[in-house]
Formats: sequence, C-alpha cells, structure tokens
Amino acid sequence: MAWLNRLLGRGETASLERQLAEALAAWNAGDYGVALDLWAPLAQGGSARAQSNMGAAFLEGRGVEREPEAAVRWLQLAADQGDAGGQRNLALCYYEGWGVAQDHAEAARWYEKAAEQDDPDAQDMVSWMKLVGGGCPQDHAGARYWAERAAAQGRAGAMARLGDIHHNALGVARDPEIAAGWWRRAAALGHAEAQAMLGAAFLAGRGVPGDPVEALHWLLRAQAGGAGELAAGFLREALARTGPSQRREAERRATEALP
Repeated sequence: MAWLNRLLGRGETASLERQLAEALAAWNAGDYGVALDLWAPLAQGGSARAQSNMGAAFLEGRGVEREPEAAVRWLQLAADQGDAGGQRNLALCYYEGWGVAQDHAEAARWYEKAAEQDDPDAQDMVSWMKLVGGGCPQDHAGARYWAERAAAQGRAGAMARLGDIHHNALGVARDPEIAAGWWRRAAALGHAEAQAMLGAAFLAGRGVPGDPVEALHWLLRAQAGGAGELAAGFLREALARTGPSQRREAERRATEALP
C-alpha cells in the first residue's frame, strides 16, 4: 500500500499549495482578512510558509493589529523550519528591536541564514552589515561576495555598494571603470546615490569619458530622487561647466524614462 500513501501525500501537498496560493492571491488583492483566515489553520498545522506569512501580517499590521511579539512567535517557528522569508523578517525584528530585545549579532546570524538560501534582500543586508561591521566583524571580501549575489538578482542597492567597494578599494584594487559600471547599472534602476556617483564620475572623467552634460543629467536625476545632499557639490560644478544649451539638453535627458 506504499503507492497509496505516496498518492495521498501528493494530494495533501497539492491541497496545501492550492490553499497557500489562494491566500497569497487574497493578500495581494488587499483582502487581508481572507488571507489570514486561510493561513491561520495552515500555520497552526505546521506550514512554515503560512507561519512566515502570519508573522509578516502581525509585523505590518495588515488584517490584524500590529503586534511585534506575535510576529516574532510566528516568524521564529517559520525560521526554525528553514523558511527564508521567516528568517529574513525575524532578522529584521532583531535588528530593529521589534518584539524582541535589539540584537544586531542575532540579526546578522538570521540574515545570513536567509542569504544562504538565495534570498536577495537578505544577501543585500548581509553585504551591508559586513561592509560596516554591524553585528558581525567587518569583512570586505564577504561584503563584496554577498553584494555580487544580490546584484545578480537585480538589487540596485547591492550594485551601488559594489561601485563604492571598487571606487574606495575596499578589499580590492581601486578600479574606476568597474566602479562606474556598477553605478551605471544601479543608476539605470533609479538608485539616486548611484546616479550621484555616476554623475561625479562623468564630471571627473574617471572610469568613463569626461562629459559635463551627461554628468549634469545624472546629477539632476539624483537630486530629484532624494540624493540632493550627496549630489550638491558636484551639481554646482557641473552647472558652472555647462552653458545654457547644454543645461537644457541635460534637463531633457533627466526627464526621459530610464533605459
């Protein structure tokens, strides 16, 4: 009768996946109560993904009152079962001190567990923590490794960080071309700080050909995106080095959709 047990097991798995999918669809549609009604019995039955989602709901206060302590209880259950999302959100709770005593070392430990499961947001955060030595020893090689993993999954912050790593020679030889290449990739995704640094690179002709119009274009984007303080000094220089027609061209480029 082993074949029957296997068949029943597959049926249970399909049913669980169907219920999880229905709950997620309700959540994405803004029907948080419906999603929670579906997740709750699954979570109580031991589904790590449902436990993780329950924890996220309590953490964000969607469909329920925000209750960080309840969030941590659900997230801990999911994280202990190896759920990457649960591990990442539990790490966030430890990092911020939500529902638990603030503990950056414990946050780093859980972030790295999620990063090892290829969670891009956790990889990005581990990279940053290793770069600054927050909750873990400073490790430039580790910061670069995790940033490269996160960048490969499209995380603009990780791309911008790789630009900084190569620009500032943090565990690698200084390489303006590699730095500018990473800033360009992040800038194209709308990362304001990377746009400011790319503009500065065009202004100085470091890693890219000198081009004050292109510099002004990226610096204007950076300013509009919230990195005005970083861009300010470079922006003044770019304005001083361009004439009226060049400024109009830079302004035109800055209003175009990003490639």
